[in-house]
Amino acid sequence: MKKVVLAFSGGLDTSYCAIYLAKEMGLEVHAALANTGGFSDEELADIERRALGLGVKSYVALDVTQDYYENTIKYMVFGNVLKNSTYPISVSSERISQATVIAKYAKDMGADFLCHGSTGAGNDQIRFDMIFNIIAPEVEVIALVREKRLSREEEIAYLRSNGVDFNFEKAEYSINQGIWGTSIGGKETLTSSETLPEAAYPSQLTETEPTNVKLTFEKGEFVGLNGERFENKIEAIQKLNAIASKYAIGRDMHIGDTIIGIKGRVGFEAAAPMVIIKAHHMLEKHTLTKWQLFWKDQISAFYGNHLHEGQYYDPVMRDMEAMLDKSQRYVTGDVLVELHPYRFVMVGVESEHDLMSDKFGAYGETMSDWTSEDVKGFGKMFGNQNTIFYKINGLEE
Repeated sequence: MKKVVLAFSGGLDTSYCAIYLAKEMGLEVHAALANTGGFSDEELADIERRALGLGVKSYVALDVTQDYYENTIKYMVFGNVLKNSTYPISVSSERISQATVIAKYAKDMGADFLCHGSTGAGNDQIRFDMIFNIIAPEVEVIALVREKRLSREEEIAYLRSNGVDFNFEKAEYSINQGIWGTSIGGKETLTSSETLPEAAYPSQLTETEPTNVKLTFEKGEFVGLNGERFENKIEAIQKLNAIASKYAIGRDMHIGDTIIGIKGRVGFEAAAPMVIIKAHHMLEKHTLTKWQLFWKDQISAFYGNHLHEGQYYDPVMRDMEAMLDKSQRYVTGDVLVELHPYRFVMVGVESEHDLMSDKFGAYGETMSDWTSEDVKGFGKMFGNQNTIFYKINGLEE
C-alpha cells in the first residue's frame, strides 16, 4: 500500500482528506501536525484524538517552535518587518517551518504522496506546493479540496456519510492563532468598507490603567522583560503578549496583494510582535547610522514580502539575512514602552551604544567637536554642486 503524509490540522478540510485518501484512493495515511507554538496542550491532545478517530495509520505532532524562531521570527524582528507597513506577517510566516518539517518527515518515511488541505483561492497552497517540491521533489503533491473544488457542505456530507460527525459548525469568524500574532477573517473582511467588531478579537480589553514595560534587546534579539532575562526567546514573547494583549493593542486590518494576484483583506491582533518591532526599531534609530537604517529598510521590505509569499528558500534570502545579522552587532539596550488601552507609546531607550551621546553636541542646542567656521565651510561645500549648476543655468521659473 502506498503511503501519504497528510499535513493535518484537525479542521474540516484535513479531516475530509484523511477519510478520502484511505477509502477512495487506497492509501496508507500518516497524519502529521507541525506545531510552531500556536497550540495549547489541550488543543494538541484534541487534534490527536481527532486524527486517530479518523482511522489514520499513524499520527505525529512535530514541534518546530524553536526552528520557527531561529529561522524566521528573529529576522522579522531584525528587519522590523511589517508588510505594507502594517502586518507583522503573523500566521502566514509559520507556513515555512510547517511545510519544511512535514516534507522532511515524508521524505524520511519514504512516502509516495504529500497532501495538504488548502483551497485554490488562497496563499497557503502556493507556499506548501513550493516548499514540498523543493524539499521532497520525488514525492507527488495532492491537494484534494483544491483539485475537487469542494464546498464546505460537500465535505461535511461526505464525512457524515462515512460515520464522522465531528462538530464542523462554521464559526462566525475564522481565527488562526500563533505566537507571532492571530489572524481573524469574517464577513467584514470580505468587504472593503467594514471593520471587525470588538467581539471578533480573541483578546479583549481587560486592563485600563496605563503601565510601563521595559524590553531588553541583545544584538537585536528580545531577551528580557522588566528585568527578567529569558534564555528561551519564545518565552519572552509569550510573557510580553500576556501583558500587552490585555490592553487590546496590536490590532489592525491588513490589505494586500495575494500570491495569486487578487487583493486580500484580513484582521489581526499581534500585541507582542507590534510592541517588539516598534521597540526594536526605536533602539536601532539610536544605535545605527543613517545609511545602515536606509539600506536595512530597502532590504527588509523585500525580505518580508518574499517571506510572505513562501520564497524562503530563494538563496537571496540567506544573503539578506547575513546583512541583517551583521547590522545587529550594536543593537543592544533597554526600551521603555508605555501601554494604554488600544495603543502603546515608545518612551525612550538606554544603551551604551546610543549615538545620541551628549559628548558630541546636543541637536539644536550646543556644539562640541566643531566650530562655527567649520559649519560655514561645510554648508558651502555641501551645496557646492547645486550652487555651480544654478550659476551656469540660472533658477528655473
